[in-house]
Amino acid sequence: MASPLVIRNVTSKPIELKRCEYHGMAPSLSRGGLTNIGHNVTSLFRSATSPAEAPISEPTNSFVHQDVSIRVEPFTSIQTDIRPQSTNETIHLTFETEGEQHVLDTPTPTSNSTVLKPLSENPRFNYTAVHLLEHSHLTIYSSANLQTWMRSLRDDTPLSALSIPGTHNSPTCHMALPSVRCQATSPPEQLDNGVRFFDIRVQLEAPEDPTKYGLILVHGVFPISLTGTKYLRGLIDEVYAFLDRNPSETVIMSLKREGTGNGTDAQLSRILKDHYAGDLSRWFTAPRIPYLGEARGKIVLVRRFGLDDSLRQEWGGAGWGVDAENWADNTPNATCPSGDVCVQDFYEVLETVNIEKKIQYSQEHLERAAKCVCALPAPDQLAGELPPKQPFYINFLTASNFWKVGCWPEKIAAQLNPAIIDFLCMKHNEPGDGGSDQSGDGSTGIVVCDWVGYKGNWDLVRCIVGMNAKLEMREQGL
Repeated sequence: MASPLVIRNVTSKPIELKRCEYHGMAPSLSRGGLTNIGHNVTSLFRSATSPAEAPISEPTNSFVHQDVSIRVEPFTSIQTDIRPQSTNETIHLTFETEGEQHVLDTPTPTSNSTVLKPLSENPRFNYTAVHLLEHSHLTIYSSANLQTWMRSLRDDTPLSALSIPGTHNSPTCHMALPSVRCQATSPPEQLDNGVRFFDIRVQLEAPEDPTKYGLILVHGVFPISLTGTKYLRGLIDEVYAFLDRNPSETVIMSLKREGTGNGTDAQLSRILKDHYAGDLSRWFTAPRIPYLGEARGKIVLVRRFGLDDSLRQEWGGAGWGVDAENWADNTPNATCPSGDVCVQDFYEVLETVNIEKKIQYSQEHLERAAKCVCALPAPDQLAGELPPKQPFYINFLTASNFWKVGCWPEKIAAQLNPAIIDFLCMKHNEPGDGGSDQSGDGSTGIVVCDWVGYKGNWDLVRCIVGMNAKLEMREQGL
């Protein structure tokens, strides 16, 4: 017999399941409520920027319906008496929040996430759900506009407190060697779909000529495209264009020197300062983690390179950029000496059997981030007395082995991404077996992905962004 359906509410409002209507084979009923209610409450859900609404059938032909009252409080889960019985029926579900009703039919024609359809013309609430069919688990999120999801957060929120989707080797969406290509979509499409962290690797084009300052986009020693050289300048222009259209947002950009040639970190730092990141209206380059209000409309520099001596005197002698220079290699968990970055970057998956170890390390880093409690300023706190901030928890879901086809980025992402969606929906910041309270804000930190958005599936991004709900609720004093 199938497991009973679990409903999880990852929103700031209680949600109540009020009614179930069935089309197809009859469900079994018990005195305690519903049992064996037809097919899974949704083969539903997994999403794009604006998830398509599932077609809602009219309940005219339903031979049976059941009024229920299953209330799910914010950030809690409830196991219901609903069990799948047949794959031949559709279930019409009605949820209610503060008198406002939303409905969906399950199963739906797509395996992606789907918005719940509001029954009022101007709804105050909007919801998206992810159903994990094999686990009989339904998670409901607030529907965020992924293009401007930072807009609802307070200016005094430290960036490190947020759940932020990111991409690894972000511009590697071009025709390239299979072990080099890490992304299915272009950087502009990633930004429009909620990605706010870019991982960029560059090579100095002409390190021997100080009059030239071109920076080539690379992945290791390889170019990111077999159809022509791609440059950092073009990528930055795309980010500027996005931020001009969406000034509520910010983009964190991690930069590292790779490639071939004899360029140095000192040269790279001077080129970046003099020709790319010198405009403080476009870049946040202070050597600390900013608050969201300081970073809106800007690129935040995270540097994985050393500085020229002249740049060590920037910002009153504190340096330049968020310092991630001494980044531990191939680590399941390490904090940079600056204290600003705590990273999981275990990438040497030499055999496919090691992918499970990578999943474990990724989940453990999510748990570290979730335990943090953001120190929000008190309403009467004086300017200049802002509380201390947590580090960036940067969690790479990425790995590869050039010599193993099964360990190329696309192959690993096909296992990592669904595993992390499952974890976020069912376990992230959930109470333990002992029923203890969730200890933190439930942040994911910065989750850095490969092949996100493949075939229009942005579910991983939506699940990450959805985990900002508990922090947002705190900010609103709810």
